Parts: sequence; C-alpha cells; structure tokens
Amino acid sequence: MQKIRLMALGGLDEDGKNMYLVEIDGDIFVLEAGLKYPSESEQLGIEYIIPDFTYLIEHKDRVKGIFISHGHDDVMSAIGHLLSQIDIEVYATALTAKILEEEFKLHKLKNKHVHIVKRNDTFKVGSQVIHTFPVMQSIADGVGYAFETDSGLIVYTSEFIFDYDFLNKAFSMDINALSDLGKKNVLVLMSESTGSKRPGYTAPKHRITEHVEHYFEEKDCRILITLYRQNLFRIMEVLELASKYKKKVFFYSDEHIKLLKMVDDMGYYKIPRGVIMNRDEFNNDLKDVVIVVSGSGNQVFKLMNNIAIGEDDLVELREQDIALIVSPVVPGTEKDATTMENDLYKADVSIVKLNAKEILSMHASIEDLKMMLYLIRPKYYLPIKGEYSDLVSNADIAVDMGYTPDKIIILDNGQFATFEGSRLSSTSDQIELEDKAIDASDMRNVSGMVLRDREKLSTDGAIICGVVLDFKTKKVIGGPDIQSRGVIYLKDADHILAEIGNILISTIEKNVEEGTYDNMQVRMEVRELISRYVMRTTGKAPMILPAIVEINLGEESGKEN
Repeated sequence: MQKIRLMALGGLDEDGKNMYLVEIDGDIFVLEAGLKYPSESEQLGIEYIIPDFTYLIEHKDRVKGIFISHGHDDVMSAIGHLLSQIDIEVYATALTAKILEEEFKLHKLKNKHVHIVKRNDTFKVGSQVIHTFPVMQSIADGVGYAFETDSGLIVYTSEFIFDYDFLNKAFSMDINALSDLGKKNVLVLMSESTGSKRPGYTAPKHRITEHVEHYFEEKDCRILITLYRQNLFRIMEVLELASKYKKKVFFYSDEHIKLLKMVDDMGYYKIPRGVIMNRDEFNNDLKDVVIVVSGSGNQVFKLMNNIAIGEDDLVELREQDIALIVSPVVPGTEKDATTMENDLYKADVSIVKLNAKEILSMHASIEDLKMMLYLIRPKYYLPIKGEYSDLVSNADIAVDMGYTPDKIIILDNGQFATFEGSRLSSTSDQIELEDKAIDASDMRNVSGMVLRDREKLSTDGAIICGVVLDFKTKKVIGGPDIQSRGVIYLKDADHILAEIGNILISTIEKNVEEGTYDNMQVRMEVRELISRYVMRTTGKAPMILPAIVEINLGEESGKEN
C-alpha cells in the first residue's frame, strides 16, 4: 500500500509563490516554483519573495523532478534560485521550456536541460507514470499534471478557464482529456482558487476587444496600453485590433518581442505582417500608433509612471493621447498602480481604466470550477492557489457539488495531507517555513533578521552612539557622540540624548572596574540598556548602533572593534 503525502511550500493563503509537493512512497515530485511580489508593508527594498526550499534541499536525494505548468512568474520564476542550490530534472512544454531557459541565463545556470513534454502526453519519471492534459490560460502551452498511484490519480489543474469559442490549439482546453482522467479513478483534485468568488464562467469576460475596439477606430490617435509581459492572450488581442485598423504597434519592452517571436517560430500564433514597429522606426511625432508598455508585476506601472511624469527618454505624452490601463492590479502592485494613475491624470491625457468586474483575469470562476469537478470526479478535493478566503470559497463550491466536508482538504503552507490507501489518514504533520525575500539591488536572498532591521529603521528610526577609548587604559578620551535619525523630534529632547551618552560611558566604566570589559559584550549590553531607556521615554523601539573605538596612543596605528 503506497503512502502519499501532499504539501505546499507556497501558494496557500497567498497570491503567488506557488509550489506544491506530491510524495509517493517517499519520492518527491515538485509542481511549480513561483514567486510573489511583496505588499506595500513588505517592500523594504525587496524585489520579490520565493518559497523556502529547505525541505527540498534536506531531502534532495528523494526529489525526482520539478514540473512547470506554464510560463508565468507566479509558477516558474523562482526556479533559478532553486536550481542554484540543488540539481533537479525539469519538465515542461515547449514554450515554457524556452521561457525557463531565459531564466537559467538570468541566474547564470549552465548545462541545465528541460525535458519537453507534450500537452496531452503520458511519460515516466523513473517508475512513476505521469499524464499531462491541456488547460487554457493567458499564455500558450499550459498544462495540468496527473500522477498515477495505486489509490487513484492525483490531478493538478494549475490555472484554467473553459472558453469554448477559442480554437487555437496552443491555448485550448481538451475536455475529452479531462473526461478520460475522470474515468480512471481520481483520488485527489488540486484546483486553483483565485477566482472562486466570481459567479458564472470567466469566458467571455476575459476578452478586452469589445471594450477597447472603438479607441482603435479613431484616426490620428496615439494609444498607450499597459499589459503584463506574460499575458500572451491580451497581446494577441491588441495585435489583431491594430492589424484590423491598420495601426502600427510599438513594444516598449524587447522582452515582449522575444516572447512573440517564440510563439511565431513555434507556429502557435502568426504575428500580423507589417504591424510591429521596431525601435529605430519610432518617434514621438507619429500619430497613428499603439505603444504597448509592458513588464512583470509592478514594473509595468513604474514604466508608465515614468512616461507620465516626463522622465522617460523615449516616449513623451501628448494631450491627445489615450492611456488604456488593461493590466489588472495584482497583490503587491497596488501602490505603484495608484501612483501611475494619479500622474497620468496630472499629465492631462485621456485615461480608460477597465473595470475589474467587467474584464476578468484568466482564472477559473465558479462555473469553471464546477465543470472541472464534474469532469474529474475526485474522491478528495484540495483547493490551492489563493488567499484563505478564496480557498474556503472553493471548498464551498465542492459542497454545492455534493462533497461532504470530510472529503475537502484546506491546508496551510508546510502542512501535509497524508493518505494511506485511498483514505486521508492525517493532516497533523507540519514543517516550519520562512519566506525568502530577494533584495532588489542584487537579487540576494535576504534573511528575516535583515527584513526586521529594515522594518525597524523604516518605522522607529535609528540611534548611533559612539565613544573613543584609550586602548590600554580603557579611559574615555573622546565623546560620547549621539546621533538620532527618525526617533526624537522634540526640541527639548537634549536630556534624552545626554542620558544615552551617560548610559554608554557608565556601562563601559562599570565593566572596566569589574575586570569584565570586552568590546563586543559591552556593545551588546549598551544596546539593550539604551533600547529599554528609549522605549520607556519615547515609546519607540529604534535600531541602536553603539560604536566603541579604541585607540592605542603609544603607536601610530589605531584599532577599531
């Protein structure tokens, strides 16, 4: 009897950072390796946040492969950080593999190979049989994965919608494949929750064409449009409209051109001839042109904001311009999106912001989720991908479909669902996880302690207190010098700074007198005493940075500890 465990390293009770583990008799199969963008309160110089890979590193001998469903940041853009630490075989469809290879280059990973799988395929990793099935997403070549076990299939949908009118084979969902899976005895269905509160089907509300087409009809009108770089479906809509109304399209980002060239070369989508304008052809005097401003996460809003405030070297706004904001605000981008919108209004251009209730992101809504449940017919249902309330809403959908609460599993990141045979035996095992924040300056992994220090600096400021000692006698020969930044603003606070100096000197003298002086230990003691005093007198908990410089007066050189 096989022992099966399911667990998430990210993606539960949060938007993004998706990473799920399927363990079958100890063998670990990893689904996704995504990132998320920090919320305003988490920024503090952080570019993005990735999962905690500690469990995988500690059990790397049991990891059999990582399986990526599609080419979006929230499911694949942490893979470079993971593969920099452990060597894992990677499996993905053809377009996703090409995007992953760009990630490998970014992280300077050499000799990394992606095993390419088809959208409707069956293959083996070791002795494990794995199926892929096509799902429709906002980028081509999206798949779900199904793992065969003695107790039935474990099916992972990734993101999906049902759009019965879109027939491009690189995008379309295969309902027959889903139905075939449902006939094979499914133990667990892991299905996304992002859109689980939205009524109806997502389609056709995911299309922007009918909402923006009349702007393309206007002659001598320059359109600036915001798009997420990896939303290929929206890019295609814009190109088709531009072709229809004989407008040129200028892509601000070369990355967009690279993605379009990939899908064109692969035959997934043929770019309309003569529509795309290169950088050398563009100038600000052109009237009948569409400027696509794109990026990942908050980059798209920052780029457009630079244009709005006149700090862009390439694009200069004109009063006749129309700004179409069709990139939905996602968690972590709210502040930048608001700043961009305000500055566009100040620039006095026409602004069209599509209503998020009218234009839906390409995630499964309630009827999509019901259809997936109906086709797959699992014994157990495991909502994934979403805030906790989204997971609960997804669970409620299963209840409406006739599932009893004991057949629905809601987990936290790090919590295992353990199956023995075809029965859920436990959800009590759990491991501790700590998000890994990546520094914006050089993509370093930033520890929780560094983030706490940054948060303290941003909220309560810092106090630097220094003194100079004779190295031999340990007598004070200079200072104390006290500097406060972001802590004390009162005009009559000189007595507080004076007392901080007294604490510094008296602590040093006490330790010297008792024969216990050690530079580092004294600084730690001073930090604690000053922290208590400042909290008691000001109610703040600033960062305390004591400096004790020791100078050997008998020699030319000095010593600082």
